[in-house]
Amino acid sequence: MRWYNDEPEESERRRILLQPIALHQFMVLLLLASLLYSFFFFSAGSILTYGLGLNPITAGLIIWLSLLGSFINIPVKEVVSERPIIRLSEFSFFGFRWVIPDIVVRQRTIIAVNLGGALVPSLLSLYLLVFRIPLNEPSPQVTYLKILFVTVVVTVVVNRFSRLIPGLGIAVPSFIPPLTTAITTILVYNLHLSSNPYMIAYVSGTLGTVIGADLLNLSKISRIGSAFVSIGGAGTFDGIYMTGLASMFMVFLLL
Repeated sequence: MRWYNDEPEESERRRILLQPIALHQFMVLLLLASLLYSFFFFSAGSILTYGLGLNPITAGLIIWLSLLGSFINIPVKEVVSERPIIRLSEFSFFGFRWVIPDIVVRQRTIIAVNLGGALVPSLLSLYLLVFRIPLNEPSPQVTYLKILFVTVVVTVVVNRFSRLIPGLGIAVPSFIPPLTTAITTILVYNLHLSSNPYMIAYVSGTLGTVIGADLLNLSKISRIGSAFVSIGGAGTFDGIYMTGLASMFMVFLLL
């Protein structure tokens, strides 16, 4: 076991970080995505088209951008870790493999935003708030109030169930955000005036998860003991991205 200080030089810091995935693994994922494109289009794509009023081309672009963007993380901040960071180094020699832990003291933790898992759904939510709701809702003000209420509920519940996982990040049980969003949306969408429940579910589920799981836990990042933390998860269809789609699907089933 080795101990050492590892403060990155300014020249070593990168503006965009790629997920640590081998080329052949990426090609396999791309092939699977191509083969299953019809499934994505007629499931997630149809939900985006029917529920949010997007045209099929835009819905398809969002799915593909989320898939490819899941490998891209954009650093936004660095904090000094309060606990040692353990890295595992592997060495092979004549068929034998050794795993040697390296403990890094006072390493900086990079906080990044995942393009496909966080940025894309957040931008789509902003687009719905600014353009779609004023044009398509009978009473935009009422819809905004419903979205605000559901978002606050989701934020509080998600933050309550979020847990700090040393060496990994902030984790939330996967069923909590969409289930909370769907139930709260169904309770409020028909009050006073009917609103589009799918827009309420998508925007509230996405923003509530971002705020409750990530933004309100930023102060805990330095205690995780990891060199890298990504907002939006380690893949495309988990975390924030999946919450929006799963919330609309649950609303569809429960209504």
